[in-house]
Amino acid sequence: MQQNPINKLGNTGLYVLEDLGRMGLYLHKALRGACRRPFRFTELIRQIHFIGASSSAVIFFTALSTGMVLGLQGYYSLQKFGAEGMLGSAVSLTLILELGPVLTALMVAGRAGSAMCAELGIMRISEQIDALDCMAIDPFRYLISPKFLATLISVPLLTAIFDVVGIAGGYIVGVNLKGVNPGSFIEGMQTSVTNHDIRLGLIKSFVFALLVVWICTGRGFFVRVIRGAGFGAESVSRVTTQAVVLSSISVLIFDYLLTAVLL
Repeated sequence: MQQNPINKLGNTGLYVLEDLGRMGLYLHKALRGACRRPFRFTELIRQIHFIGASSSAVIFFTALSTGMVLGLQGYYSLQKFGAEGMLGSAVSLTLILELGPVLTALMVAGRAGSAMCAELGIMRISEQIDALDCMAIDPFRYLISPKFLATLISVPLLTAIFDVVGIAGGYIVGVNLKGVNPGSFIEGMQTSVTNHDIRLGLIKSFVFALLVVWICTGRGFFVRVIRGAGFGAESVSRVTTQAVVLSSISVLIFDYLLTAVLL
């Protein structure tokens, strides 16, 4: 029997509110589990290696290509005004304030976030998480909290790597290929980039890391109760796709909000 539009809208609103409340409690339990003893340092190091070190290659090549494209586009635009010496300022500020934190978070969401969501989703549908509950083992402290801490540590570090490699790519294109004076490039970067800009980039990377790990692990953890997810392996695939899309959209939305508030 087909629902009328008003009932359908009401059911959707109730589901969204329920999902927001469920995810809020999930975030609280995950952060609380990170503060409870005994700490799982071995698992934390393993997750840092998976999320951080294993993502360094894709971050490196993404940053290098982004910096080189910024160098080309920036030189083309600044040349019209005879301001090629400001290329270092344009490349560094663009990377530190915007592209570095955003692209790093998107890369981590696509690579590590999808894997974390699929892992927890498979553990949920195969009742491994239920087995932990039966054995009186806190699944948040055992499974979720190490992922949270590892992501919060890894993403800011990956963002710093992204910024450095991206600026190097812009330098290579601007100085070595387009003939910009190297002293002007470095001086423009030094005079334009302030501590406030660096702090804003780090704050963004930290917030984006929290959003990615929260949404991706939460979608996998609650795979059974997500509307339209289906059953079995199909539910895991759909929820993983949903997690990457939601986390990416959240990163872009919060990028604007943080820029509007903190800039």
